[in-house]
Amino acid sequence: MTPQDLKRIISSGLLSFPITDFDAEGNFDPRSYAARLEWLAPYGATALFAAGGTGEFFSLVPGEYGQVIETAVDTCRGKVPIIAGAGGPTRQAIAFAQEAERLGAHGILLLPHYLTEASPEGIAAHVEAVCKSVQFGVIVYNRAVCRLQPATLVQLAERCPNLVGFKDGIGDIELMVSIRQTLGDRVAYLGGLPTAEVYAAAYKALGVPVYSSAVFNFVPKMALEFYRAVTDDDRATQSRLLDDFFLPYLAIRNRKAGYAVSIIKAGAEIVGHPGGPVRPPLTDLTPFECEQLAVLIERVGPQ
Repeated sequence: MTPQDLKRIISSGLLSFPITDFDAEGNFDPRSYAARLEWLAPYGATALFAAGGTGEFFSLVPGEYGQVIETAVDTCRGKVPIIAGAGGPTRQAIAFAQEAERLGAHGILLLPHYLTEASPEGIAAHVEAVCKSVQFGVIVYNRAVCRLQPATLVQLAERCPNLVGFKDGIGDIELMVSIRQTLGDRVAYLGGLPTAEVYAAAYKALGVPVYSSAVFNFVPKMALEFYRAVTDDDRATQSRLLDDFFLPYLAIRNRKAGYAVSIIKAGAEIVGHPGGPVRPPLTDLTPFECEQLAVLIERVGPQ
């Protein structure tokens, strides 16, 4: 798959981040993970992000990372493209990106470099180094300490032909409009705020019609119903699902930092596809919160 092929794929449809399965001891469970991907793949997501943010990339060690990507690529071959998460310090991000390419992933989502702040020039050098270390397509994730500006993105696009996607996880509307107007159709644009459905209609109006759904992990039919409602400007369906599911879901998710991942693992277990506990420093939902989530899942019907 060429970088332009990847750009075409991520320019439409619903994307998702499968959780990463751990056993009772917290070790990666490849059989459970493969079964999860086999369950999710037929629902019709345009692409799946292996070892992404919802997949707890930040808690994986290098040896596990390769196992996760290899399992995803082998399981989904011929079914759905796999985009690997990659991030951390520049040399580590390069190592992850090259491993993902070697294992047959179709591209990477370049996650933030974490912790330390950096100048715009330093962040650009980081992104450029990763892009130039691989041949396949790269999607850069604007989030947290990685906050690229339009002028910097233009320079990166000129230097890195395989930089084909921009995912926004900041939510700065002025910045997003400026980036969209400055870069035009040079890259594909993805909405990447946590629980992206809440922002989907607004981002579509900005020229960002594609987003990644975390709830696809446990309510895939409903996630696709909501995506189609956004695509069709069906405000009645959007409003119903926001009231019945997403807004009360946010009330649970927002109780603790890190619950954006924990609540997805809890949902997967409730619907019969458990992926094990989250790893520290994340914490799992309480039993009472799981009961509240189960009520919401029952409300949207069988998946």
